[in-house]
Amino acid sequence: MTATFRTISPVDGSVVFERALDGTGEVERVLAAASTAFETWRQVALDERCTMIRRFVELAVHDTDAITQELTMQMGRPVRDGAGEVGGWLLRGRTMVDLAPKALADIELEARDGFTRYIRREALGVVFVVAPWNYPWLTAVNALVPALVGGNTVVLKHSEQTPLVAERIGRAAKEAGLPDGVLQVLYLDHGGVADVIGDPRIGFVAFTGSVEGGHAIQRAASKRFIGAALELGGKDPAYVCSDADVTRTAANLVEGSFYNAGQSCCGVERIYVHQDVYEPFLETFIAVANELQLGDPRDSSTTLGPVVRIRNAEGIQAQIDEAIAAGARPLLDPAHFTETQRGLPYMAPQALVDVDHSMRIMSEETFGPAVGIMQVRDDAEAIALMNDSLYGLTASVWTSDIEHAQQVGARVETGTWFMNRCDYLDPELAWVGVKDSGRGCSLSALGYAQLTRPKSFHLRHTPG
Repeated sequence: MTATFRTISPVDGSVVFERALDGTGEVERVLAAASTAFETWRQVALDERCTMIRRFVELAVHDTDAITQELTMQMGRPVRDGAGEVGGWLLRGRTMVDLAPKALADIELEARDGFTRYIRREALGVVFVVAPWNYPWLTAVNALVPALVGGNTVVLKHSEQTPLVAERIGRAAKEAGLPDGVLQVLYLDHGGVADVIGDPRIGFVAFTGSVEGGHAIQRAASKRFIGAALELGGKDPAYVCSDADVTRTAANLVEGSFYNAGQSCCGVERIYVHQDVYEPFLETFIAVANELQLGDPRDSSTTLGPVVRIRNAEGIQAQIDEAIAAGARPLLDPAHFTETQRGLPYMAPQALVDVDHSMRIMSEETFGPAVGIMQVRDDAEAIALMNDSLYGLTASVWTSDIEHAQQVGARVETGTWFMNRCDYLDPELAWVGVKDSGRGCSLSALGYAQLTRPKSFHLRHTPG
């Protein structure tokens, strides 16, 4: 009997999507088509590939209103925020296309002793993209566009929570005129993903998700000599210096902590505040957080929707409860955030003080609307605490002194260092993680390196 999956909306418990998982026959058809298409797609001129992929990027999100509604029902993000993901897809997709001619250009070396020498970047083959639910468009575009522009074909497996995104991406590939087999979609369970990775026709895997999922991908790829880009979790810290603009900083860190119900790998989960501004920061943070409107994300006034699943809410609440039992003090009253739809995963935001790194709320990824706040004496203490983590995706400092920010950032173990902003990707900058936040580099001109391989040309001239 063919296995099926159902997408249950966190908004109201309704079934958003139901479909059979792809079996071995469909997987074989897709991989065979991708492998065949690669041989011709790689030969298409770069400027032509860029034109086609730019058209694909535009067509995929042409119906912004419908996409926004679909996102809300699939994963619970407030409808008022949906257009931001569409805009991010367009910005990242267009940027990566624009960067391609320079990123993929031959590296010319000086002729020497009758030799012509250069290095060319060549496509890897079939790239398998495994994308998550929390930012389903943004995480997919990071690998999709550079893989395709670089001459690879792509097989996309999206989260079972956001299958309508995969449906739209697949349709857009056809509407944009991409040749058959260049971009295809599969619906798989974990075992199916492992089987695809083990197939000799797969040349690279790009995965975005949890650390546990990253280990599973790495295990599946371990018997083959293929690359795997792993964009994993975070426990991202913020350091509020004594000269920070407290009002602006608190407002930004409320958003960085609670946007998308805290379900962001680069969301702020730990805040360290210099003792000189600790009390005024807390006062302002509480006031701004209490302005959040928890409710039905289909309502345009809602700023905080549900988390994606009840089991996720239970895990987040367990971290909060454990911390309070160990001495932490909650700053926000859940009763302030009214929500009548009980039994669904609507969680009030929470900020905890009197925390320390023995608590999971300060050491393990929470991935929800909860943040811990600690007072620090100086830079040295803040840096030590920021680095006391298994993760290293992003970190931020809040100060009026750019030289100070650069000095502190040089000592913090992180992939991206922000000053006076957080929870943001600039597609012209490399997106990387250190430690358990992953391996590999996406976005920027450097993002093409992992999706292509260098090939050296060493050509000896025929003597005249």
